[in-house]
Amino acid sequence: MELPGKRELREQILHQMDGRTSYVSDKDVYREIDKAILRSSHGGYGTLSEKEELRRQMFYSIRGFDVLEKYLGDSSISEIMVIGASRIFVEQNGKIRRIEEHFSEEGDVYRLIEQIVAPTNRMVNEACPIVDSRLPDGSRVHIVLPPVSLEGPVITIRKFLKGGMTIEKLLAFEEFPEKLTGILSALVKSRYNILISGATNSGKSSLLNALAEYIGKRERVITIEDSAELQLFHVENLVRLETRNANMEGENEITMQDLIKASLRMRPDRIIVGEVRGAEAMSMLQAFICTI
Repeated sequence: MELPGKRELREQILHQMDGRTSYVSDKDVYREIDKAILRSSHGGYGTLSEKEELRRQMFYSIRGFDVLEKYLGDSSISEIMVIGASRIFVEQNGKIRRIEEHFSEEGDVYRLIEQIVAPTNRMVNEACPIVDSRLPDGSRVHIVLPPVSLEGPVITIRKFLKGGMTIEKLLAFEEFPEKLTGILSALVKSRYNILISGATNSGKSSLLNALAEYIGKRERVITIEDSAELQLFHVENLVRLETRNANMEGENEITMQDLIKASLRMRPDRIIVGEVRGAEAMSMLQAFICTI
């Protein structure tokens, strides 16, 4: 049950902080929340446990990911799908279900979107309504806004296993035939060019991350992605490159093709391209020839 006055209380807290939530510590945010709850204690916020729940909700709506916070922290959930303010679905242990929680209004969804894209220097608006971004833990985020989306703002979050994917984990999940591990590990160690393809949500990124564990830790690796999500924890000489959208004037875009060309001048032992779906395919084929 939603506690009364949540939206109004949040606005009071933001007003007291002059909108400077990005420049203050978590401790200061909690302090302002506590002050607001004490000032409004006559408003019927209920028992101590209800006030503690309100305090938590306020913090997550200001500094965290609002109603999505607890699902982002649940390791059994692999995907979170937001459709407007009223509908949220999660994929848990391979099954999709709708959750009871929802945003109070679309404005809260837009505030969350701004919070997600700002740290990655991305821009999304009516003129540029589709964007890929990521969360601090590496989870992949895809956002679509009206007028492209007829259902309001849409957010799709793909979470990744903490510690990265490995062949052992794939085998444990029974998603990979054990007889192929020796063959693929030999191909990676011998530096063969490998192309991974498959349908949406078929595990392409998971397999790529798993195969990357066979790369030597002293090799120089260049990764090129729309939104950085590969997790190569063991590679020391690692350079991660990420595309950039055009600005409001339609300028300063950096494409996958641009990054592939740039990577050839960076003395790579390996180039890992996260996704190929356009003109960069030819540049990647040329890179294959140049690195043989």
